[in-house]
Parts: sequence; C-alpha cells; structure tokens
Amino acid sequence: MKKSIVHDVIDINSGDNDDDNLAVLAEIAHKHDKGKALEAVHEDVLGKAGVLTSARARRKRAAASSLTITDEPENETLRKLGSFKQFDTISDTSDHYFIKSHSSMAQNPKSWAKKIQEEWKILENHVPDTIFVRVCESRMDLMRAVIIGAEGTPYHDGLFFFDVYFPPEYPNEPPQVHYHSGGLGVNPNLYSSGYVCLSLLGTWEGDEDEMWTPGVSTMLQVLVSIQGLILNAKPYFNEPGYEGASGSPDGEKRALQYNEDTFILSLRTMTYMMRSPPKNFEDLVVGHFYSRAHDILGSCKAYTEGVQVGCFVKGGVENVNKGKGNCSSKFKADLVEYVKILITEFERIGVKDLEIHSLTPGQK
Repeated sequence: MKKSIVHDVIDINSGDNDDDNLAVLAEIAHKHDKGKALEAVHEDVLGKAGVLTSARARRKRAAASSLTITDEPENETLRKLGSFKQFDTISDTSDHYFIKSHSSMAQNPKSWAKKIQEEWKILENHVPDTIFVRVCESRMDLMRAVIIGAEGTPYHDGLFFFDVYFPPEYPNEPPQVHYHSGGLGVNPNLYSSGYVCLSLLGTWEGDEDEMWTPGVSTMLQVLVSIQGLILNAKPYFNEPGYEGASGSPDGEKRALQYNEDTFILSLRTMTYMMRSPPKNFEDLVVGHFYSRAHDILGSCKAYTEGVQVGCFVKGGVENVNKGKGNCSSKFKADLVEYVKILITEFERIGVKDLEIHSLTPGQK
C-alpha cells in the first residue's frame, strides 16, 4: 500500500499549559512551513496574540455573535447549532466504524478506563472550537470527532469526520482512526478507504519524536495534528518526495492543480454529509451548512472569477498563495456544474436567497 507522510507532530503539551496558551490550529494550518522545525512554527504562532487565544473565550465570543450571515432572526436550525456542545456523551454508536471491535470492555484493566477518562477531560477542557467530539460511557473504546476545514485551505467550511477506537493495549499502543471518506480521497494522507496516514498513529514511519509516546501523546494531539498538518493549505506536498518541490514554479503549479481537485472533492464531501450525516451530529451538520451556505457559494463565485483556491476568506480575498496564477478553465467549468448541486442541497435544508449565487458557464 502506498502511504503518504506527515512527519511532524503538533505538540500541545510543551511550554505553558495554561488554557490561554492553546493554539487554535484551524487558524495556523496555512502557516505551517514544512521546511521549518515544528518548534519554530510554534514560536512563530505563539508570539502573535491575535492568533492565540483560549478555547473557552473563543466559544463565548462565538455564542455572543450571530451564527448566520443573513439578517433573518434565529430559527430552530440555528438554535440547535448554537446549543451543540464541543464535547458530550452519547448512547447510540450503532453506525460507528469500529462498533464490532473488542466489545467486551470489562476485560480491560482499570488503568485503561482511567486513561481514557483522562483523555475525555483533556478534550472537554481544551478542544478547539473547530473540533467537536462525542464519546460513549457504555463503549469507552469508541469516540467520534469532526473537524471543520480551516480558512486559507482547500478544505475551508467542510466537515471531516473521524471514528476512533482505543484498543485494549491503549495507551501503550496508539488509537486507531478511520476517516468518513464517502469513497473520496481528499488528501494524500486521507485515503478513499478511510485510512489515515500519520506518524503519530503508527500508520507511517517517522522519527522517534514523531511517533506515539505512551503517557505523553494524547487524542487531542492526534486531532489537532490532523487539522493542522493534514488538512493544510497545500496538501500536494504531503505526498512522499513532493515536499522538496515546494516553492519551485513546477511544484507550486502542481500544488494549485491539486488544490482545485481537492476543493471539488471537499464540496462533494459536503453534499455527502448533508445527505447522510453521522449519528449524533445531525444538528451540527445541518446548522453548520445552513449558516455557512452563502460563504461557501461566495467562495465558489470568487474562484470562477479567478481567485486561487484557498485565497478566499470570509473577510474577502487573502493572498496566501502570493498570486501566482489563476484557477484553470476546467476547474471553473466543473465548479459551475457543482454549484447547481450545492444550491439544491442548501435549499433542501432551508437556506434562503440562494439565487444570487447561481453561476453560468463561461462566467469570468
């Protein structure tokens, strides 16, 4: 099996453990420089107060601000979205990928249960506001998480679901993680089969400090590593051997093409999630796309007008790719056709006033 590499590990345990020093990885995904030591990336980000903030403080601000980009009063869909907790327990795990794995948890040692409860506490207190987690008290070996794609990447506004299994050997062995792909491989490290390739999970070779370390590595570290290192601004360079081409004209051209293909796959993943939301996340899926539909379609319009994929953010265009080239004609044509599908799905969940986002073939 061909595997793709993510060597680096996001270390959330180094330095000050105060909640105010928790980096929100969604905001720094596009800042990760594969040519830098990870410690240098941390130092670069931690030095910017505008990027670093408390997860709790961010949630309070989000709750206080409007969840919709229109002026309509808050409705039931937005109410459910606003009350959807970052971390919670559930009872129904029937659609979990690992549901048939090691169901006799009573045989596991008490230390196993204690460690998982410690993981729950870390997640409950420190998970970034772009990640949502659900656990089950009757099946402590199972967990489900969703990551919101970050601005400045081809994954922006997408929802990416992962099922987690804590084996009997945990934490001496890393957790097992499965990506809800819908048959779509959106990243060199996220296969269409659901395979997640990450050194921290032991699914790819890596240096000793990049691998799972019992008693040190955590599930939160896994999630923010997926968010910051896999779902990044230029996933093309996650492919083994391609990293060295970063910054070269040919490498950047190929990275842009990959971003275009990836963005279309991300839109297809959105459609898949709206049609078949994973259990216990239905309110989040509907509310998320209800509140962000106009932003998503607005970015599609910007891309048909020549803005590079990943350069469109809610405040306008951010020149993260230094303006080297525009989107291809094929991508623009594909986008025109897929916007029609998106509008149909957004209308189905109740989004209004979508006519302004209709695109026509040949639109510049």
